[in-house]
Amino acid sequence: MDLNWPLMENNITRQDLDVLIDFLKRAPILTQSSNVKAFEQEWSSWLGVKNSVFVNSGASANLITLAALKEMKGVGEVIVSPFGWVSDIAAILQNGFTPVFVDINPQTMSMDNQQIQEKLNSRTRAVLMIHIQGFDGFTDDNLFKELNDRGIPLIEDVCESHGATHNGKKLGTFGLASNFSFYYAHHMSTIEGGMVSANDQEFYQIIRMFRSHGMVREATDHSIKDRYIRENPELNPAFIFAFPAYNVRNTEIGAVLGRNQLKRLDDNITKRTQNLKLFLGNLDANRYRTDFSVKGSSNYAFNLVLREADGILCEKVMKTLREKKVEFRRGSAGGGNQLRQPYLKGIVSPNAYKNFPEIDHIHFYGFYIGNYPTLREDRILQLCELLNGV
Repeated sequence: MDLNWPLMENNITRQDLDVLIDFLKRAPILTQSSNVKAFEQEWSSWLGVKNSVFVNSGASANLITLAALKEMKGVGEVIVSPFGWVSDIAAILQNGFTPVFVDINPQTMSMDNQQIQEKLNSRTRAVLMIHIQGFDGFTDDNLFKELNDRGIPLIEDVCESHGATHNGKKLGTFGLASNFSFYYAHHMSTIEGGMVSANDQEFYQIIRMFRSHGMVREATDHSIKDRYIRENPELNPAFIFAFPAYNVRNTEIGAVLGRNQLKRLDDNITKRTQNLKLFLGNLDANRYRTDFSVKGSSNYAFNLVLREADGILCEKVMKTLREKKVEFRRGSAGGGNQLRQPYLKGIVSPNAYKNFPEIDHIHFYGFYIGNYPTLREDRILQLCELLNGV
């Protein structure tokens, strides 16, 4: 019997659409307006930060976060994992930084915290921690002290890990800034969308301007506006551009969906995490890795990683999943080892990927399978039985 298991199911509900239809019936403003502002405030309150900026994608959140970092710190090195989405490394390159790569801890699939500390130096401008697929990437609290002592900012990519925690505190609240994605398959969706969250006021004002062409009028700090107006008396105050920036605004439609979805996010996170524990608890631990660090997790997708580099078993798993119509992604997050991708040719050495064996194992022998709140327990057990019987 086919399982008919997509990567995501019903992430935009009938109730979401009804709320959106009611909004549209009022013939409202559709470009960025009051709902965007309200969504930013509600998200900040949920996360536990002072300010957030709603943008059109998680990739754009990455892009303008690194652009703001460049304005504040200048160019240099940014430590990042080769295991994540292309936009993390692309944003580093597009803003003139040099990526310095670190392998992952296989239990969190995020950067090995000890290796991060070993790579820190006077050229380091930031550490970009990608919290992969709902796992808490922090395993060594000494990392926070080391970064603080050196004055090196921490940026958190939490695009796949909404609501995950470290020591009871939500990821996305530990550093200078954090980025989130609201793409369709994520914990909540605005169809396309993302958020940059921050406590630092200087960073927040720069991000607001970078979102909208670099326009100074987007700043909410009047001292910033007054300074630019005073320094540029020949310019119309409504059209002063501080930076060669971008237009990555989102719309009222996205914000209305986001505000409604946020109301059920906590319940969805609880159910996703329960699903993951059931999945891992019933997989054959002799064939698959089941020892992931699930404390504080907020699962994005079921992580299926072969324990050994077994090409025959790998082919059997893929053949079985395809036959039973279970959608999956080989290489897990972002297609596996980014150092094998053509966009990095000429930037890293041809054999650079060989220095990251943990990531390369997942590149060939790791997968993810969709996890969502509407999954029934019997279906999860049926999937485990299928995988154990390969």
